[in-house]
Amino acid sequence: MNDGSRQLRVGILGCGPISQAAHFESANKAYNAELYAICDVAHDLRDRMEQTHVPKKAFAEYEHMLSDPDVDAVIIATSDAFHVPATIKALEAGKHVLCEKPLGISVEEVTALKFAVEKSGKILQVGHMKRFDAGLQSAKVFIDNEMGEMLALKAWYCDSTHRYAVTDAVQPLMVKSAEVKKPSGNPKANLERYFMLAHGSHLLDTARYFAGEIVEVDARFRHKFGAYCWFIDVEFANGVMGHLDLTVAVRMDWHEGFQIYGENGSIVGKTYNPWLYKSSEVDIFHEATGETTRVLGADGHFYRRQLEAFSDVILKNAPMTGSSIDDGIASVRGMAAIAQSAGTGRPVKLNDVTGMV
Repeated sequence: MNDGSRQLRVGILGCGPISQAAHFESANKAYNAELYAICDVAHDLRDRMEQTHVPKKAFAEYEHMLSDPDVDAVIIATSDAFHVPATIKALEAGKHVLCEKPLGISVEEVTALKFAVEKSGKILQVGHMKRFDAGLQSAKVFIDNEMGEMLALKAWYCDSTHRYAVTDAVQPLMVKSAEVKKPSGNPKANLERYFMLAHGSHLLDTARYFAGEIVEVDARFRHKFGAYCWFIDVEFANGVMGHLDLTVAVRMDWHEGFQIYGENGSIVGKTYNPWLYKSSEVDIFHEATGETTRVLGADGHFYRRQLEAFSDVILKNAPMTGSSIDDGIASVRGMAAIAQSAGTGRPVKLNDVTGMV
């Protein structure tokens, strides 16, 4: 239990872009966590990050960080292909894990991971950080407490051709190294698969966060002038009608959001490029009063808020508000089903899907 001063001692595996842009800062800013250790095989990159972010310790070998008894939890911030193996090693070493999304790259590996989580008795949270957007959280509260039955959900995640002009302006200068550990294959060799893993995982988790379990998808896919576009009809277990739009990249500004129609009101949300750290603008219409409300959401640091919630689960036995192992598995199943449906032109049930995304 947390006495008010105890902080979660966090070790971060991987000193690449996602750690530099989000996780190092989050661990240093979180009220209930500390950046205790970092780990990367690239000596030049690790040394630079150690000087910049000043952890207590820095490790070249992952096993050495895991053997440190003072490390309470590990953030897995590596390439997608390493997520499951690195998570299993951490769990076996008795560490809690916050793993970047997607949880894995195949249905089989993430399903097997669930047994490792249950055997370990440790906390695993998947890094679907959009659940810590105050705008999305306000929508969830309305759905759970006032909206009544949900009729339909539409959600879209459309990356922009101008996204790098934005991220280059707002993110720290990314430090790179020729020594970094890379997967056996180039993840970007198949951009259709890469974009689904990178962005589709967010879209699916947001849809499930609002409307619940997805049982079937019916996807259409089109690739033109360098743009990858999926239109996906979704069947939810509770009967809600759903439609998802994943497009990378649109010839316009970042375009992400959702519309939800319910018995006692409706919701319209606009989400911004995450690196702006700006909460979604979510307008909630209350049928009973004829009023529309919008939460300010002044704290838009989703990654720090994600880590603080994860730490509270461990230190205070707080309820899990982030994505669980089951949420992570459902996201991977959904992406694999979308890929299969787009390839065959037929609907695919999530429970029937196997293989890689």
